[in-house]
Amino acid sequence: MKDPRVQLLCDEFGIKIVDRHRYPEPGETRAVETLARILRRHGEGHLRLMLSTLAETENNKGQLDEVLFWAASDMVRACPEIVERRAGDWLTMWDACPVGELQFIAQDLRGIVPLRFALDGMLYERVVKAFGPRAIQPDLFDDRRRYSA
Repeated sequence: MKDPRVQLLCDEFGIKIVDRHRYPEPGETRAVETLARILRRHGEGHLRLMLSTLAETENNKGQLDEVLFWAASDMVRACPEIVERRAGDWLTMWDACPVGELQFIAQDLRGIVPLRFALDGMLYERVVKAFGPRAIQPDLFDDRRRYSA
């Protein structure tokens, strides 16, 4: 049985929950139990921030699955000061982040390391580039100079 709060939050953020036997389209998910676990473990405020991070940014609704939900949750937990104090910059960084491409790359590690952790590492590297000590004067040879957080 679905937690009704999960349905309400998905509705609020425009994420359609589909039957678990159907392959989800962009903006759809069948990872309802994952969302319910995140809700139980970290609370409604956290789930709201995590869903906002994905739903209110570009390029992040292609594969709303268990791995992405947990990785986005991990990033919100790892970076609370950025999320709270620089919410606009946080969303800008996620807008620029090629989440779908990173999810695709992480698939190469299936069976070697948990995909969630592989995606966590790739996403956190983007966070550090955007908000870390070199964010003001990035490496001129870095391919991710375009972030302006």
